Amino acid sequence: MDSQATASSAAEDGDASTPYDLLLSCPLGLSPSQVSADFDGSHDRIPHPDIDLENSITEIWNQRVHKNASLYNGTKFRYAGFITHKEGSESGKISWVSLRLGLTDYRTFVGTNLNPLWERFLVPSQEDTIRCQHTSSPLGNGAIVETSDNKILVLRRSNNVGEFPGHFVFPGGHPEPQEIGIACHQPGKSLRESEMLNKRVSEEMFDSIVREVIEEIGVPDSSLGRQTYLA
Repeated sequence: MDSQATASSAAEDGDASTPYDLLLSCPLGLSPSQVSADFDGSHDRIPHPDIDLENSITEIWNQRVHKNASLYNGTKFRYAGFITHKEGSESGKISWVSLRLGLTDYRTFVGTNLNPLWERFLVPSQEDTIRCQHTSSPLGNGAIVETSDNKILVLRRSNNVGEFPGHFVFPGGHPEPQEIGIACHQPGKSLRESEMLNKRVSEEMFDSIVREVIEEIGVPDSSLGRQTYLA
């Protein structure tokens, strides 16, 4: 259901046919009870030490808004890695996954991940979380919706969007912090309060994709089947 892939240049990989890295794969699927969140300010983006590069975030955003006044700077969850537990040393079957999430926003996404200078935001490292510590990296979601007659639904994006106008895509978007009352980090929470917040964040990851499917396809909630986390 939710997915996260990191773009990499063909020159870096030496293979133009693989322009991304699949960070986590759960081909057998995980239920909502097997997916949790570790939401914490330590998972936020680290500003880049190059002040001019940091300032380009605002410049790129202002250029985008000038061309498309409908763009909105909404708060997003920032993906900062994951941990898994696997059953059995031989099968390696994942029994649960926890996503490390911070906060970011759409403006910073446009100004880092979509910046023409995006490669300068990356840190040389084989570790994805280190390599992308200066990028927004918002957590996205996408749904593979299979109909009762075994068809897969795809949508065509509007020409009035910030990325990939006119492209065919699966229904999707982002889990929304504001849907569960998160506007910023609130340090000093008790352990129980943090656990309850993580539970709400985890639920939002699944609730958000249901909203996206209902809004983008127009089907009622009652017609949707079981949700499964794939990657």
